[in-house]
Amino acid sequence: MLMKYRLFTPGPTSVPEATLLELAKPVHHHRTAEFRATFAEVQTLLKYVFQTAQPIHVITGSGTGAYEAGLTSVFAPGSRVLNVSNGKFAERWAQMAKSFGLDTKELKLDYGTHATPALIQAELTSAAAAGKPLDGVLIVHSETSTATICDLESIATVIRKVSPSTLLVTDGITSIGALPFKMDEWGIDVAITGSQKALMLPPGLGFVALSERAQARMHATPATGRQFYFDLRKSEKTLADGDTPFTPANTLVEGLLVSLRMIRAETIETIWKRTATTAAAFRAAMRAANLEVFSQTPADSVTAIKFPQNGTGAVNDKAFRNHLKNAHNIHVAGGQGSMEGTMFRLNHMGYTDIYDCLAAVAAIEHTLKKLGHPFEQGKPLSTAHAELSKLFT
Repeated sequence: MLMKYRLFTPGPTSVPEATLLELAKPVHHHRTAEFRATFAEVQTLLKYVFQTAQPIHVITGSGTGAYEAGLTSVFAPGSRVLNVSNGKFAERWAQMAKSFGLDTKELKLDYGTHATPALIQAELTSAAAAGKPLDGVLIVHSETSTATICDLESIATVIRKVSPSTLLVTDGITSIGALPFKMDEWGIDVAITGSQKALMLPPGLGFVALSERAQARMHATPATGRQFYFDLRKSEKTLADGDTPFTPANTLVEGLLVSLRMIRAETIETIWKRTATTAAAFRAAMRAANLEVFSQTPADSVTAIKFPQNGTGAVNDKAFRNHLKNAHNIHVAGGQGSMEGTMFRLNHMGYTDIYDCLAAVAAIEHTLKKLGHPFEQGKPLSTAHAELSKLFT
């Protein structure tokens, strides 16, 4: 049976046909006036997505490379940072900070939970009282591994109030371009994302934006020789000329322009609303299927759903995801690390619309029935449909 392939993993995500066609065009040289014009428009549109007036550093690499560039460019060895560790990616940033010699304290939280402004305030106050104020707070806005979001705006407000010299470094890899994210208004100092999430592009580009405070910290931080390719000082010098310090993935930049124009045409506010409504519909549908949402503070960019582990309603992870893929051509992600085999995760970012959501819910219904999970067939789909209809009222 013919089944359209639908990619619902939280990275890489689906890429629009217009962007794919742009990527299929002949390769151009990057040290040209034409590329600089493309790069200049990309800058303007990226600033719109980040909601910032600051330039965006474009890194040929993944989100991890972009994070390394941001982290090592503003913090010297010995800098004191607090890392909120509540998922696989948050834990990666703690490992990175330690590997570069940062004095790293981890605020370890249960998976599926996130730091509150009160918790961050307590850590800042305690560090100051001990005579060791924090140079930075490292936090993941939307933790992809657990589909969990924090109140980033309130956390930023607390940091500005309690410890104005502390920089806020934010992994926005599954939030920027999908969820409300206002870098300048909220007071984010280092914001990072990657191309293969809400920006609707294949993997290969990372993006870093620095606030004026972070730029000043970067210039006050002596170069230690720890980085070369990821030294944002080099990127800063060429950004003013509409260029990059090293050979860029220029075909991806050209494709990015197509995707960014689509975002601008829809408007970022409309995307935020569409993403939130789609996520709410999917979560409601899964509850109607007698499944449980994993996160205590669910992100709208990706949803994590727990499998029943015992009794007649138990669902085997591999059987579930393999049947979805092989019978319905729908690809979702599993759990990571300690959560492997206990959940599946489905993307709502980027090039996915409400009818993709309905297709996913319908396929999940068929798969759950095949696996013997008890629920009222048709109820999840009708529940999702009712939620999604709010977009048209």
